[in-house]
Amino acid sequence: MKKELRQLSKETAIYGISTIISRFLNFLLVPIFTNVFSQSEYGIITNIYAYIAFLNIIYLYGMESAYLKFASTQEFGNEKQTFSTTFNSVLITSIIFTMILFILAGSFCNLFGLSENQIEIVYLSAGILSLDAISMIVFAKLRFYNKAFKFALIKTIGIILNVILNIYLILILKLGIEGVFWANFIASLTTLILLVPSLIKNYEFKFYKSLHKELLKFGLPFVPSGIAAVINHVVDRPILLALTDASTLGIYQANYKLGIFMMLYVSMFQYAWQPFYLKQAQREDAKEIFASVLTYFLIVGSIIFIFLSLFVDDLVKIKIVHFYLIGKEFWGGIYIVPIILFAYLLNGVYINFIAGLQITKRTEYLPLVTGVGAFVNVTSNFLLIPILGMMGAAFATLFSYLSMAIFQYFLSQKFYPIKYEWHKILILLLITTLTYFGYQIVLKFLPDWKIYLKLASFVSFLTLLFAFKIVKISSLGFSFPWSKKS
Repeated sequence: MKKELRQLSKETAIYGISTIISRFLNFLLVPIFTNVFSQSEYGIITNIYAYIAFLNIIYLYGMESAYLKFASTQEFGNEKQTFSTTFNSVLITSIIFTMILFILAGSFCNLFGLSENQIEIVYLSAGILSLDAISMIVFAKLRFYNKAFKFALIKTIGIILNVILNIYLILILKLGIEGVFWANFIASLTTLILLVPSLIKNYEFKFYKSLHKELLKFGLPFVPSGIAAVINHVVDRPILLALTDASTLGIYQANYKLGIFMMLYVSMFQYAWQPFYLKQAQREDAKEIFASVLTYFLIVGSIIFIFLSLFVDDLVKIKIVHFYLIGKEFWGGIYIVPIILFAYLLNGVYINFIAGLQITKRTEYLPLVTGVGAFVNVTSNFLLIPILGMMGAAFATLFSYLSMAIFQYFLSQKFYPIKYEWHKILILLLITTLTYFGYQIVLKFLPDWKIYLKLASFVSFLTLLFAFKIVKISSLGFSFPWSKKS
C-alpha cells in the first residue's frame, strides 16, 4: 500500500508544483486587474468567465472522464480506439457549438453585459472554449499514461504566455478588457499546438459507434452534474451582482481569488486522484488505500487552512513590483477568505468520495449530488446575501460543498463501502476548529500581540497534530536516534 501511496504522492507533487507555478503566475494578473481596472470592469470580466465555465461543461459533456474510465478497463476497445473516438467526438461537437455561438453572438453580448462594439469578446470566448475542450482530451491522455511532467510543462507554458500577453496587451497596448480575452485565446491556441505530438501518437481518424455509445452513456451524466458543479463555483457572482452592485462583486471576486492556494491543493490532488483510483480499484486492499488517502489529504489541507487563515491579512500587503497582491480598494473583503478556504477543502472531500460511484459505474447519481449542492448554493445566496452581503455568498459556497460531501459519502458507501479513519479525522477537525477560533478569541484581548499570537497558534496546531498522533514522526520518513532499536 505504501508504494501506491508514494506513487499518488509523487504524481500529486508533480501536478502540484506545475499547478502552483501556473496558478501563481496566473494569480499575478489579479494585482494588474485590481490596480488597472475599475471594480465594475473587473466585475464584468468575472461575470464572463463565469459563463465560460458553464459552457465548458457543454463543450466537454463528460468525455474526459469517460475516456479515463474506458481506457483503464478497455471493456469496449483498446486505448487507441477509446482516445480516437473520444477526441473525434469532442472535435466535431466543438466546431458545431462554436458556430452556434458565432450566430448568436449578439444575444451573448447582452448576456455578458457587453456593448455592441465589444462583440469580438464573444467570438474570442467561443474560440477559447473550443480550443480548451479539444486540449482537455489530450491532457487526459497524458494523465492516463502518467505523463505528469509533460502535462505540467505544457500547462505551465500556456499560463506563462497568458500572463505575458496580459501584461503586454493591457499595460502597454492599452486594449482594456478585450486584451484579457485576446491573451487567453492566443495562450489556448499555443497550448493545443504544443499538444499535437501527443495527439497524433497512437491516434486514428476513426469513429467506433458502439464504443461511442458507451462513452456517452458514462459521460453524459457529467453534463448536469458538471453544470451543477459550476453553479457551485460561480453562481454566487451573478446573484451577488443582482442583489448588490458591480463594485461589491469586484471586491468579492478579488478576495475569493485568495482561496487559490487551497484550490491549487485540491486541483493538483484531483489530477492525480482520478486515474489513480481507477487503476487501483482491482486491488484487494484498494479500500484501505483510499481510506488512508482521505486522512492524509485532510491533514495537509488543514495545515494549509490554518496557515492562510492566520496570515492572509499579511499576505495581501505583499508588493509584487509596484502592485499589492490585491489593490488596497479591495482589502475590505479579506474576512471572507477563511470561509472560501474551508469551502474548497470540503470540495476536496467530495472529490475523495466520488471514487465509489465512478468505480462502480453509477455516474447517473452524480447529477443528483451536484444538483443538491447547486440548490443549497442558490437558495443560500438569495437568503444570506441580503443579510450578510458578500459574506453570505461565501457561506453559501461553503454550505453547498458541505451538502455535496455528505450526500456523496452516503451514496458511495451504498455502492462501494469504505471504512474511513473517522477517529483521526474528527480529532483533526476538533484541533483545527479550536486553533482557528481560539486565535480569534484571544486576539480580542491582546490585539497588540497579533503577529505573536499567529505564530503561537500555528506552532500549537502543528504540535497538537503530533501530540494526538494524527501525524507520526515515522510517517515523515525519519526517526530520532534514540527511537531505534539496538
